[in-house]
Amino acid sequence: MSKINNLIKELCPNGVRYYKLSEIGNQFSGLSGKSKKDFENGNCKYITYTNIYNNPSTNLDVENFVQVKQNEKQNEIKYKDILIAGSSENLEDSGMISVVTKAPNEKIYLNSFCFGFRLSDIFYDKYDPDFLKHLFRDKNFRDEIISCSFGVTRYNLSKEKFLKIKIPCPPLKVQEEIVKILDKFGELEAELEAELEAELEARKSQYEFWRGKLLKKEYEEETIDNLCLKTSNINWNKDSNTYRYIDLSSVNRDNNLIEETNLIDSSNAPSRARQIVRYNDILFGTTRPMLKRLTIIPKEYDNQICSTGYCVLRPNQELILPEWLYFNLQTDKYYNYVESFQQGASYPSISDNTVKAYKIPLPSLEEQRSITEILSKFDRLINDITEGIPAEIELRKQQYEYYKNKLLSFEEM
Repeated sequence: MSKINNLIKELCPNGVRYYKLSEIGNQFSGLSGKSKKDFENGNCKYITYTNIYNNPSTNLDVENFVQVKQNEKQNEIKYKDILIAGSSENLEDSGMISVVTKAPNEKIYLNSFCFGFRLSDIFYDKYDPDFLKHLFRDKNFRDEIISCSFGVTRYNLSKEKFLKIKIPCPPLKVQEEIVKILDKFGELEAELEAELEAELEARKSQYEFWRGKLLKKEYEEETIDNLCLKTSNINWNKDSNTYRYIDLSSVNRDNNLIEETNLIDSSNAPSRARQIVRYNDILFGTTRPMLKRLTIIPKEYDNQICSTGYCVLRPNQELILPEWLYFNLQTDKYYNYVESFQQGASYPSISDNTVKAYKIPLPSLEEQRSITEILSKFDRLINDITEGIPAEIELRKQQYEYYKNKLLSFEEM
């Protein structure tokens, strides 16, 4: 970071000057006077709220069209324009900004729910748009934007307060060096994410291959019903204890683990909170079954309660290992069976009896144990990678935010 430090000392030894937005440019409105019909058969492209929200650098390659007549007075967006989403359902998202960092090669307009800001002739050549794209997403600037917003159920940005916000105007060479550093961080983050995703996909492919190969061997088959023990429901009229409740939303479909539960008792238990679960039970979500809600009950949820939206399977461990049943319920063969027997179009479901009628191969317990040990290793590896990806990406984002804050506050690195 010595180069940026030297540039700041050389080009702005007395510090960087700050200007109010009202001093360096003027706001302009988005599309006006448009009806729903104008957006149904349009002839010109326009930038949406979502485009601004998702892209620090405006995406000009869009397929959103609006009807604009030849002599109609509407504001086209131009190179270096700053586009602002003026309102949001959440305070934290209010006033998100996107910068037009490339010159449009055709007429493009701005959605009516947004407004723009254009640099004046005096300041036009004093700003690098890529510098602005980083500046307007910086936490310090975002905090100022949030302080300029108001509302209860929906939050709107006060344009008057917005124009009073001050931003730095460092020399262009300093801006360009800051852009190089921050863009490089962004590239490294994207590369890391791609590498981690590729690693995960490779491991998943290996897992799918070995699971199919190991579970495809020819064994005699038996119905799940004949391999499981009976389960029971709670009688809330005779029970005053508190339980952890496993609802349909409690199971993370990415890693098949129980993550969020609520405490319930007879006074607040939902009508579907009835089934008692035990350690090593398998739960399969029979409501919208192709969402693949599947989990094994860990020790900490022994003797707790789950929703009747699950089919509770309690393996008879003299015949079948819980893991063997669990892995067989992850196969394409099983989900082809589920898809063919689920009923209902808008809210499909499958009955517990139909789930239990499914036949699975049944090798000896020794073979079950040998195969499931291999599959469990793959399962743990995939879960470790899946959990590690967001953590690693979040670490990179924190590093990026740290350096961005330092660079844009012009503190020595």
